[in-house]
Amino acid sequence: MASTKRRITPKCEGSYRFDPDLFFEQWNDKSSPQHSGDFRNSIIRSFGLKPDDSYQYHAEIAVVTLKDAQQVVDFGEVGGLHSWYLDEKEKELPHPSPDDSKAYASLFLPTNNLVRALTGFRSNAKKGSLREQIAQHLANNLVVPIAPLAVPSKPKSAPKNPYLDLWAWSCENLEWAGPIPTNTKTEHAHHILPVLYHHFGCAVPTHAALSLIAQVAQVRTKPKPIIEVGSGTGYWTFMLRKTFPELTVLPIDNLQSKYRVRWIGDTLVQDGPTHIVTHKGGEGQVLLLVYPIVSEDFTGKMLRAFKGDAVCVAATQNGNGHSAFKGETVADWVKRERPDWEEAARVPLPSFAGKDEALFVFRKRAAVEEVA
Repeated sequence: MASTKRRITPKCEGSYRFDPDLFFEQWNDKSSPQHSGDFRNSIIRSFGLKPDDSYQYHAEIAVVTLKDAQQVVDFGEVGGLHSWYLDEKEKELPHPSPDDSKAYASLFLPTNNLVRALTGFRSNAKKGSLREQIAQHLANNLVVPIAPLAVPSKPKSAPKNPYLDLWAWSCENLEWAGPIPTNTKTEHAHHILPVLYHHFGCAVPTHAALSLIAQVAQVRTKPKPIIEVGSGTGYWTFMLRKTFPELTVLPIDNLQSKYRVRWIGDTLVQDGPTHIVTHKGGEGQVLLLVYPIVSEDFTGKMLRAFKGDAVCVAATQNGNGHSAFKGETVADWVKRERPDWEEAARVPLPSFAGKDEALFVFRKRAAVEEVA
């Protein structure tokens, strides 16, 4: 596909007033389902939809309407809808407590240093508890950033993050307090996910994740442009620009996937691998992939073609095949296929119920040694 610089107006299909900046300006604590009554009404009010909205949200896991999603929320745990945790013998474990769900969600607040918060989350877990399993799993998968990268401390200010707020509500509502190793066996997902995917994307950005991406782009004196290939709704690009306006972030997407919401209006419409090949392999740029698809070896093609020295990938970290690669993590693939790169950081992302996501940061070994 040839490069197409056509403008795609930010939009929410069926909305009478959607404007991304105004959305953020008006978003507050009362916008969340925690305060606005229910999930359906929260989405309708926040995005300016009609009360009888009947849009069909298509995703791999289901096709639902807002009414459908709310009905399933109202069902609660009936029929195993909240059965996220199994032991090694695939016997269901007790649900986490509301306090544990809140503690897990708080890990990702911009006011917390993620590494220190993880330590506290683990130290406050009772021996043998589900929370201890979760904390141990998160600790085992953490790759503390290699200098000069660092997990940020409390920022002076951070933009609002409506997706993080909605995700935090989902943790308590769906009785979820973080992933454990046996989540590779979790085969179901909740019906709110197609709605959230269409409005925001398949992964939730955090201040820690955005900061690491920004740091990678600013390792040297002159910041490098960030290219987000497969940008989808554009929410990650939008958040990067809001949080770090000094950076150049270029969203690229072939628009083959339909989303109800588009947060940005300057997406470069092009096939990702084609863009990389026709732009000197991405030399002098940072590659960002957010929940890349598994099919057609998309992720493999991107990582083989990319000639830059830094890649950031938001993807599953338990090899369940939901993103990047089937049967292995992106870290496994890079270790085998790109030995000239090293994993410079891995931090957990807010994982939806039954899932296990992280941000992986890879840098060429020569580049790391040069900076060091």
